[in-house]
Amino acid sequence: MSDRYIVDRGIVHGAKSIHDINPATLIEKIVRERIYESLYWKEQCFGLDAATLCDKAVDLQFIGGHYANQRVSPFLCLTFKLIQLQPEEEIILEYLNQLDFKYLRAIAAFYVRLFFPAEHVYSLLEPLLQDYRKLRLRTTSSVKLTYMDEFVDSLLTGTRVCDTTLPRLPKRIALEDMGKLEPYKSPLESDSDSDSDSESGGE
Repeated sequence: MSDRYIVDRGIVHGAKSIHDINPATLIEKIVRERIYESLYWKEQCFGLDAATLCDKAVDLQFIGGHYANQRVSPFLCLTFKLIQLQPEEEIILEYLNQLDFKYLRAIAAFYVRLFFPAEHVYSLLEPLLQDYRKLRLRTTSSVKLTYMDEFVDSLLTGTRVCDTTLPRLPKRIALEDMGKLEPYKSPLESDSDSDSDSESGGE
């Protein structure tokens, strides 16, 4: 069966299906339309590739979906551009694991949550729960301060983030029971184990 989709504006033609659907449909149609009509999309996203998208992400000032008068955020525009590009997994991991640009990391985390298999979502995003850098979140009514770990936690536990409905994510324990994930070990447990080993070694 062909992976080509021709449905409406904003659909990624010739795209590789993800979750058995065209990837662009994970962004709701009305949001896709607003993205295409937005000035940021028309002026800043035309002709971007995986490398030049990084430059735009570095300049971001906030995360979010819609803000004043239902305008679509640059964060969501760049996420949608990334969906169109469908870069190799290695590129997404580079975005995710670099430490210099927090909004680029946030875009990568959002993309991982939308498109990666559930076990990879947990294994890739859980380490980011130790990233406590500040992020600005802009909504239709205000701009508020949040943190990377809070944003990632919302991706792992929420159903809707940045005005986008997230694909269903199985409970972690279910994936552990299926042998797809090792039991979760918090950094506090790891530190405690290290301290215990140090104390035992000193006896």
